[in-house]
Amino acid sequence: MTSATVAERPQPTSLSDLFISFTLLALQGFGGVLAVVQRELVERKRWLTQEEFVEEWAVAQIMPGPNVVNLSLMIGGRYFGLPGALCALAGMLAVPLVIVILLALLYTHYSHLPGIGGALRGMAAVSAGLIAATGLKLAATLKKHPLPLRLTVPLCLLGVLMVAVLHWPLLYILLGLGGLGCVLTYRKIAP
Repeated sequence: MTSATVAERPQPTSLSDLFISFTLLALQGFGGVLAVVQRELVERKRWLTQEEFVEEWAVAQIMPGPNVVNLSLMIGGRYFGLPGALCALAGMLAVPLVIVILLALLYTHYSHLPGIGGALRGMAAVSAGLIAATGLKLAATLKKHPLPLRLTVPLCLLGVLMVAVLHWPLLYILLGLGGLGCVLTYRKIAP
């Protein structure tokens, strides 16, 4: 991508724009904002391409801390350096923190009601569906990856098996499968 193409692409206009955008992102997603973040940053605002989003999300996942918070720091830093990273972080955390504290106070008062447990189970199902749908949407970018699908799909399935069935620690899976994926990709693109 040329520098002219990057310069023509929409980007946040100010630190306030960055703060408000990430505040609105945080307020749209409860229990998982991956689908919301992808739609807003790639499809609606077009601050990132689909490929850039997948790459940034991959880095955000292996960093310590919540994925979407890591992503907000990287995007804020990309456009405005340290002040941008801090504004994006504040946008992700400030208003949601107040809401979570208020919800915790309400929950301690009304947790004995049977409808509360059902509502929480329903929200968990919706979050799982959003994450699965976004995963399917992002899978299209695998066609552009240097590794062929015949290697990528087994690595993904093996990762799911290790996490969901074998309950292995994520750190070992990231180091093992992630390392293997990096080595295979390097061997494919190395001169």
